[in-house]
Amino acid sequence: MNKQYYSKDEALQKAKQYCAYQERCHTEVKAKLYELGMNKKEVDELLSELISDNYLNEERFAIQFAGGKFRIKQWGRIKIKYALKQKQVSEYCIKKALKAIDEKDYTKTAEKLFEQKLKTLKAEKNIFIKKRKLQDHLLQKGFETGVVSKLIAAI
Repeated sequence: MNKQYYSKDEALQKAKQYCAYQERCHTEVKAKLYELGMNKKEVDELLSELISDNYLNEERFAIQFAGGKFRIKQWGRIKIKYALKQKQVSEYCIKKALKAIDEKDYTKTAEKLFEQKLKTLKAEKNIFIKKRKLQDHLLQKGFETGVVSKLIAAI
């Protein structure tokens, strides 16, 4: 396997295209630059250039990521926070991203998931098992115990 090496300018162009395609976190871009054969010093220089040219913005990435996971995959805040931490996003950006999720939409989504799961449990006669399954489903989706408890108390 012959690995292609890029000049710093070529790598910068590749990284700009990579970032322009969709929002990226610092970790993803770093990995991409190392993949292109850059050394640590070059990677740091290119990263700071991408940040100053506004191709790379951790806060913007975190808000987009959180919004997408919430709207499309219907993840709760806990699961989103964990995923952002795995991508090594700063605590400040994580908090900002979670605040960007609309509270009404968040509650509505939790209720919708609750109702959908409840429909699948029509045959379950034991109320404790039914509540447990509902609780597990919502917790697995990443919703907070407070939100889940309120919904389950309504049964």
